[in-house]
Parts: sequence; C-alpha cells; structure tokens
Amino acid sequence: MAELNGEDAADPSGADQNTDDRNAADHTVAVDGVTKVFEQQGGDSVEALADVSFTVDEGEFVCIVGPSGCGKTTLFRIIAGLEAATGGEVRLDGEPVTGPAMDRGMVFQEYGLFPWRTVLENVAFGLEQQDMDEQARRERAHEMIDLVGLDGFADAYPNELSGGMKQRVGIARALAVDPALLLMDEPFGSVDAQTRGMLHGELLDIWSETRKTVLFVTHDVEEAVTLADRVVVLSGGPGTVREVVDIDLDRPRERTDAAFADYQERILELIHES
Repeated sequence: MAELNGEDAADPSGADQNTDDRNAADHTVAVDGVTKVFEQQGGDSVEALADVSFTVDEGEFVCIVGPSGCGKTTLFRIIAGLEAATGGEVRLDGEPVTGPAMDRGMVFQEYGLFPWRTVLENVAFGLEQQDMDEQARRERAHEMIDLVGLDGFADAYPNELSGGMKQRVGIARALAVDPALLLMDEPFGSVDAQTRGMLHGELLDIWSETRKTVLFVTHDVEEAVTLADRVVVLSGGPGTVREVVDIDLDRPRERTDAAFADYQERILELIHES
C-alpha cells in the first residue's frame, strides 16, 4: 500500500502516474486483461470492457471511477464472480475467480437485507453457510454489529432502521465471513450527503481496524479521493484503464485542502478526456 505522507506527496498532475504495470502475481487481487462483450439480439455485440488490468495489494483501499457507461459495475460483477469475462481473468490470492465465494464480501447500493430477519439474523446469514455452531455465529454477528456501531440494534428489523444504519448492517454482514476482499458497489449512493460523509469516516475506521483489502466502485470523484489509497480511472466505450492515480494524502482528508482539490481536478480531467 502506498505510504500516506502529505509532505512527500506525488505530483497530482499525473505526470509520473501510469496504468498499473506491477507484477500481478504478488498481489491480493489481479485483474489481468479482462474483456467483456455482450451479445445482443440480431447478432450485434457491445464491448463493455477491453483489456482491463490492474492489481490491489493486501490491505489496500482502491476505488474505481469512470464516466457513465464505462463498465464499472460490469467489472465489479466479474471480480465478484457474478459474471464471466469474455477474455482475460481475475485472480484472488493467485487463484482464478470462477464464481461467487466466501472469500469476497459484497456490499451493494441496494441494501439487500431480509425484512423478516433481525439485524443479528441478517449479519449471521453468511455464517449459516459455514460449519459454525449457533452460539459461535451469534458471537461473531454481535462482534460485527459492535464494529459498525450498531450495538443495541441486534434485535431490530430493517424497517426500523435509517438508510445509513441499513448500509452498516450490509457492511457487517459482508465482514462477518472474514473475506479476503471487501467489494463495494456505490454503497452510499442511496443516502443523503450528510449521512454519506459520516459513513465515509466510519468505513475508514472499520478498514483501519480490520485491514481488509477493499475495492470500492463509485461515480463520485470526491468520494474516491476521500477514501482511496489509489484510484483506477476507467475510460468509456469500451472501459479500459486510463490511469491509476496514487492519492498521497494523510487521513483524515480535508476536502477544502488545495492538494485534495488538485487530485479531484486531475481525475475529473482524465474522465472527461476519455
């Protein structure tokens, strides 16, 4: 993971930043030449992704951004194992991703909670698929509920929670199975700006405590600069890696700082030029 030191920050102009050409064999996540073509009725085809390659180190927080329609969600689904690539592959700890598995925890914009289950039961859902007795499941679920700041809400139902609280339940559920990779697809897109800012801080606290590897998809460049160690910028039509930008700023990051604004402007330029 990049050393976060504002005094030694790299030039955010991007002059010395390129696509991710590090040895893919040495990283937790390796996206290697991924291409995705969708076949349509009438024999036409649409190429959504073209030769996408980048890596994510263990414990690193990486965001993916790009223009609308660049294939961010398609790439997320391929990394998650929910969809197959047409070409190339994704490897997690050196093993090819061939389908969904417990080594990837997923958090989506839609909360996806079971309305008939309590917070505790929602968080414990993935643990039910593992060889774990009921008492151990409950203890693990309570640990995750406490981690995301929902102590006292274990017996509440989703309809009794705010949007931000529901998303924290989703994060707790994803972390409960102790995944190697936490995948997040625009998880805060459904909450208001004030709640989003609060959730950013809470997510970074959770990440700091758990040191999970996080891959976070967002359309919000400010959100990406707030959260990420590195930002993978995709170009549009078809999506490919435009540039990987290191965010060398201390945390917590102030959005009013000049360096923050410089990174944001640089990434927006890359998106608009694609």
